[in-house]
Amino acid sequence: MTLRRMLAGGFTTLLLLSAPGAAQQPADAFRVTRLVGDGMVMQRGKPVPVWGWNAPNAPVTVTFDGRARTTTTGRDSAWKVVLPAMSAGGPHTMTIASAGRTITVSDILVGDVWVASGQSNMEWTVENTKNAAQEISAANDTRIRQFKVPTSWAEAPSKDLAGGTWTIAGPQHVGGFTAVGYFFARDLRKSVDVPIGILHTSWGGSRIEPWMSRSALAMTDAQWSAVMQKERDYDRTIRATLGARLGALPAIDSGLVGGQARWADPALDDNGWRSIVAPKLWEQQGYDGMDGVAWYRTSFTLTEQEAARGARLSLGTIDDNDISWVNGVEVGRTSGYDKPRTYDVPASALRAGRNVVAVRVEDGGGGGGFYGDSGAVYVDVSGTKRTLAGDWKFKVGVVTIAADGQHINKIPTVLYNKMIHPLLPYPIKGALWYQGESNADGLADAIAYRPLFAKLITSWRKEWGVGDFPFLWVQLANFMAPDAEPPAQSAWATLRETQTAALALPKTAQAVIIDIGEEKDIHPRNKQDVGARLALAARKVAYGQSLVASGPMHSGHTIRGNEVTVRFTNVGGGLIARGSSNRVGGFAIAGADHKFVWADARIEGDHVVVSSPSVTSPVAVRYAWGNNPTTANLYNREGLPANPFRTDSW
Repeated sequence: MTLRRMLAGGFTTLLLLSAPGAAQQPADAFRVTRLVGDGMVMQRGKPVPVWGWNAPNAPVTVTFDGRARTTTTGRDSAWKVVLPAMSAGGPHTMTIASAGRTITVSDILVGDVWVASGQSNMEWTVENTKNAAQEISAANDTRIRQFKVPTSWAEAPSKDLAGGTWTIAGPQHVGGFTAVGYFFARDLRKSVDVPIGILHTSWGGSRIEPWMSRSALAMTDAQWSAVMQKERDYDRTIRATLGARLGALPAIDSGLVGGQARWADPALDDNGWRSIVAPKLWEQQGYDGMDGVAWYRTSFTLTEQEAARGARLSLGTIDDNDISWVNGVEVGRTSGYDKPRTYDVPASALRAGRNVVAVRVEDGGGGGGFYGDSGAVYVDVSGTKRTLAGDWKFKVGVVTIAADGQHINKIPTVLYNKMIHPLLPYPIKGALWYQGESNADGLADAIAYRPLFAKLITSWRKEWGVGDFPFLWVQLANFMAPDAEPPAQSAWATLRETQTAALALPKTAQAVIIDIGEEKDIHPRNKQDVGARLALAARKVAYGQSLVASGPMHSGHTIRGNEVTVRFTNVGGGLIARGSSNRVGGFAIAGADHKFVWADARIEGDHVVVSSPSVTSPVAVRYAWGNNPTTANLYNREGLPANPFRTDSW
């Protein structure tokens, strides 16, 4: 992908000043990489480096299970020792000593380490999945651990992470684990009896290019300078645009003063406030580039009897944090862009007649405000939901234009520099990847993903230096409204196709999840099946187990008369049409006019025969080709969905 295309695709962000967490400790501070800490998991079967920083020329001794390794800190204040390859097991203890100072690392396990990276669907936590409470209470495998890399960035490759610690997958911590990574590890542990460590490094909304090195993107110094200049220009434009809309950009929230929520007062005259739609991010309504604090107000009416019963307020999802009031009484507060807000409103806070809802939203970066399904914004009165979606009153309390805001995770290489490059010395078993939504905004973008994705895989393998490690990814889920007619084009279907193309690389596999997405939510709550399908892929690709690890894959087709016979691999125990005895949905067929129509399809052994009475001479067939192919129901008997495909290149 050329730099020109990158810039044309909207690679704009805020002015790069200094990356969060980029400041290093003093050069003479004796310390070890953050990856080496209590509860860590080390990769079995590989020499494991232990590295850190110290005063130049100072001796450092690392002792692990009674075996000591000594080195001397270099002039650059860096030191490193390499421990021999070990078998799975533990717990172990390590000491790192220098000049009377000692760092002790305990509860070390040796097993397999997997990198889990991507955007928000990889970042999505266990506490926000379906059946979250049960999953958290049932988590009891102390041999699954996660290291969460903080969201951070840098203009140049960094040697150290911005932070992070190892945590154990018990009820106290598992809620904050990457859900995909945790469910992957949980399922994998059923057949692979070794500790599993997850290096979780993801950032919601990120494109693929920020996760790639400059060398992988073949960016020259001049190209990089051009990107940075464009970001500075964008920053100035954002400030000017917001200034023209709001006047002086407020730095202090006048709505919350000394703990008093002045703008939550039901008697407040808000006629001068602007109007905004909820749910819909404020960036999409004239406030592009704005982070900070904004207030929302609306109202609903109750009878005296209704007010006496209390109510439940649902605000859907809000990016990032909220405090909510009804008639000036705080009813709840939540932190986190991915958490639904549902608050009980006591009868004491309600009144007959008009009741005022006020919501203070604080956004630190990325999208801001209400978003998601409008059906989730309502007040429940005696079991009846009354919608609150639509026009609300809106007033900005504080404007910040953060350097790590909503566009930083779109800039080439900056996430790689701070969230991948510091991990490279650490040996790993393989990588999990769930990303692509941010590169599927348009057809050209989706097509351009193909060489980028392949290059990400090959460049990470080269840069990690541990060989062609297994690389597994999640294909995009079904999302958005289903198509009434077969679409001529689909950015999401095209991006899925580019993901599938990467299977040509060795030791790769993908989890197809076109059956577990949600029409109105880009974040499917069912992450259990995602993890389980990735675990199946890992068992085959990474551990050499003999099993059916994916659904049917198109392997060829034959046209005879008005019928197309489609052949498949990975049929396992046989093809089935889920929910039907034999009729398969999701197929479309076209003749030489390139006009696709829904087709009749039936299973015959390991084949599917496709036809349509309106296409007498078919030349192309497609399956599950659309953003949300809800009628696609072809599986193998192992319960894995068929991969979307097309036979044309139109």
